[in-house]
Amino acid sequence: MDFIKFQSLLDQVNITSLRKLKLDLYNSAANYHRYRTDWYFANDEERILMDEPRRIAHNVFIDCCNILSRNMIKNGEDASWRNELGDDRKTIGDFACFIAFSIGVMSR
Repeated sequence: MDFIKFQSLLDQVNITSLRKLKLDLYNSAANYHRYRTDWYFANDEERILMDEPRRIAHNVFIDCCNILSRNMIKNGEDASWRNELGDDRKTIGDFACFIAFSIGVMSR
């Protein structure tokens, strides 16, 4: 998935009225992003220690995606972004990193 597609998905997430669930998604994205960034710089021993918490952070982000999309549907909102994102863990992780990147740029 490319930058433009991720931006389209994030635009769909941004319009939800479910502020708390959206913030949960953003916070879990930032948390997972930290693990992925640390992973890049870690040596083999450090990666062994961080593997489980990184996986858990990834699962939490996926759960937040699912919870937000289900509640958007219940609220009568379009949640097609979740189907478009798909179920590939790497792609979902990339989306988390894209969200964290976008938040960082918007925060200046």
